[in-house]
Amino acid sequence: MRILFIGDVVGRTGRTAVAEALPGLRRTLKLDLAVVNAENASHGFGLGPDMAETLFAAGADVITLGNHAWDRKEIIPYIANHPRLLRPLNFPPGTPGAGSVLVDLPDGRKALVLQCMGRLYMDPLDCPFRGTADVLSKYRLGGTVNAIVADIHAEASSEKMAYAHIFDGQVSLVVGTHTHIPTADAQILPGGTAFQSDAGMSGDYDSVIGMIKDNAALRFWRKMPGEKLGPAEGPATICGVFVETDDADGHATRIEPVRVGGRLKQALPAV
Repeated sequence: MRILFIGDVVGRTGRTAVAEALPGLRRTLKLDLAVVNAENASHGFGLGPDMAETLFAAGADVITLGNHAWDRKEIIPYIANHPRLLRPLNFPPGTPGAGSVLVDLPDGRKALVLQCMGRLYMDPLDCPFRGTADVLSKYRLGGTVNAIVADIHAEASSEKMAYAHIFDGQVSLVVGTHTHIPTADAQILPGGTAFQSDAGMSGDYDSVIGMIKDNAALRFWRKMPGEKLGPAEGPATICGVFVETDDADGHATRIEPVRVGGRLKQALPAV
């Protein structure tokens, strides 16, 4: 199975870039599954239903959120009726939406996509490790599902790496989101799970993690609240990871970074 995971979409420039590029990426990379993290798509904070519809129409099979899941209140009734829009699975019971979804591909194969949120330097949610283990207990990689993608939305690279090692061999891909900087540690772990600490963001990198650099930088320089943060609107780099898996056991056979457009060095896998 060929899988593309696109990192945090930030603001108008990010979501426009992804919406315009994703149909072509699906063709070029011969994708079976495309997952997009879009929790910063609405001016850097949250996701609006209209924006979700645009990304789904462009070819996203699943959209994941994160700590800004509820910044746009309109998403609450929307997520209840759209199972392919995920919020972290370790929100308390009764929270709207779901943290995992089983996707039936047109050729009959099945892929499970799940998201959890880390707890180190983040909101104190339920345990992401135990929550993930509970979801995975219902499926068998290479048996009931052909591939499993896990998005861990977390601040600390240590927590993301620990999570990947805990579930090595049980999922096809563990990919981190939230920090908005693509890491250089793409690898296949000993048990067969592809891993990258952070997919990076899809937004303008002439910024401070996607936000207008002057206002954001002054907050560090003066240690005083300044103007409200807003997303930078220069050319966006779409960042993500591309993974190929073996349908027989669901394990990864290949992982490569994806960087398209904008300021960063370009990277597009050959297929």
